[in-house]
Amino acid sequence: MNARMQEIQRIVAEAGVETTARELPDSTHTAAQAAAALGTVPGAIASSLLFLADGDPLLVMTSGSHRVDTELVADALGVAVLSMATAKQVRSITGQPIGGVSPVGHPAPIRTVVDVALAEHDPVWSAAGTANSVMPLSFQQLVALTGGEVVRVATD
Repeated sequence: MNARMQEIQRIVAEAGVETTARELPDSTHTAAQAAAALGTVPGAIASSLLFLADGDPLLVMTSGSHRVDTELVADALGVAVLSMATAKQVRSITGQPIGGVSPVGHPAPIRTVVDVALAEHDPVWSAAGTANSVMPLSFQQLVALTGGEVVRVATD
């Protein structure tokens, strides 16, 4: 387990959540890749997407089975402008690469929303700080770890 994964594992354990980060032999950069590697469905992958909400970072933990409807999320949060962060912004704000952004372990707290659709899966799989690492969590653990607001982020 590399240093980034160990740090994520430590943070999660200190929060009282029992799970084990796993390093997979292939990239889990996309939800489809992660689902294939884990033998699950894309909807069970908790994709970490960073947005800027009126200029402030917003981490959206969304089900890998759909795309975030930015208008829906902006309306739910009372945000005027919701835009996707650039790769450079993702690395700077989270300290982690796109495709490997964990729900925790960022240099500073990030406001987080958790897609209500993830509640349909147990476990949900989130990144563990690298592009080929994952960790299983229950929906409740994900919400508790992130302090996230549960929001519908897509219209199916």
